[in-house]
Amino acid sequence: MRIAILAVAATALALAACSQQTEDKAATTADAAGETVASAADDTAANADAAADNTAAATNQAAENVDAAVQTPAETPAH
Repeated sequence: MRIAILAVAATALALAACSQQTEDKAATTADAAGETVASAADDTAANADAAADNTAAATNQAAENVDAAVQTPAETPAH
């Protein structure tokens, strides 16, 4: 009977150790996932800023092109 009780106690301790290991690994994985999400958010923000800058530059260029077209008389074909 003592052997059975010791075996149960040893099994319980082994499971507790595995559980702690699993908990530690889960925490490490969660931390890494959090860092990945934060990095992705930073990248997305930087890309959005770059897209906004590029859109503003393209809009300015289009406005300049329209302004130049308005100031340049159209050629009329010779009759």
